[in-house]
Amino acid sequence: MSAVIVRAMTGAECDAWLDDLAREYAQEQIYAGRWAAEGALERARAENAELLPDGAATDRMLVLRGLDGAGAPIGRAWVALDHPRGAPGVAFLYDIEVLAERRGEGLGRALLEAVEAETRRHGAEALELNVFGGNRIAIALYESSGYQVVTQQMRKAL
Repeated sequence: MSAVIVRAMTGAECDAWLDDLAREYAQEQIYAGRWAAEGALERARAENAELLPDGAATDRMLVLRGLDGAGAPIGRAWVALDHPRGAPGVAFLYDIEVLAERRGEGLGRALLEAVEAETRRHGAEALELNVFGGNRIAIALYESSGYQVVTQQMRKAL
């Protein structure tokens, strides 16, 4: 497995990431049928701004850049050290992504492990996440990394 480390994002990295994140999050919500397309981007930006009012410097948030062994960027991650629904000792992974140009190199698992180690270093006892049901690659990665389903939403088109 490739070696990956994580470090805090710089302000400039965070600004670019927040812009990408809002677009990706809005598209995921539209695709999942949770949001209408109209206004989705603005809604995603507002939700992110509420959770990260100080960007990468927001207290109790880890906004991380993943780097390979040579120090080149390979991905990013965002972890809340306090669970959004108050689960004690449980951090929450809002976002993790290997850069498109680095996918297929086996870096996803290494990035996830680096994020888990950094989260543990900050005192978390567990890490929780949500994954969209259609994201089979991510689901397989999480399951093979020891994540278990603790809640599940299901939907049927009528």
